[in-house]
Amino acid sequence: MAADRRLIAVTLDAASIGRGNIDVEQERQVAIYDLVEQNEFSPEGDEGGPYRLHIALVDKKLGLMIRREGGEEVISHLLSLTPFMKILKDYFFICESYRSAIRTASPSQIEAIDMGRRGLHDEGAQVLSERLKGKIRFDHDTARRLFTLIAALSWKG
Repeated sequence: MAADRRLIAVTLDAASIGRGNIDVEQERQVAIYDLVEQNEFSPEGDEGGPYRLHIALVDKKLGLMIRREGGEEVISHLLSLTPFMKILKDYFFICESYRSAIRTASPSQIEAIDMGRRGLHDEGAQVLSERLKGKIRFDHDTARRLFTLIAALSWKG
């Protein structure tokens, strides 16, 4: 991975996203940490990274503001959350099923639920990749981590 084709920071717009309860904030921070720790990310056609990503909510859309390491604005994108709503609803349902199953279900039942969760996670990453195709380049693992962050931003706890 080229050192200039990656995110070095992700921040959330406090005014539009706001803070959640302790569990929500923990999920958001873990998602950001995982994303920054390992990623491949660059605006299409730009080789001037590394980058900082600032995320905001703008008219019920996800605002992705990309800047260079020094703060110079590169590009901004608005991403409709509508294509993710069904996936997120199913994802949260299956995550809750997983948490419940851990207490009472057999290992094979837990594994089946987890496979479903991973499948929905992959589906969300695929939708994200399709929606940002031609705008932002990232690998599959980065798409999964970005979807995790979108889920964490959407989760109410």
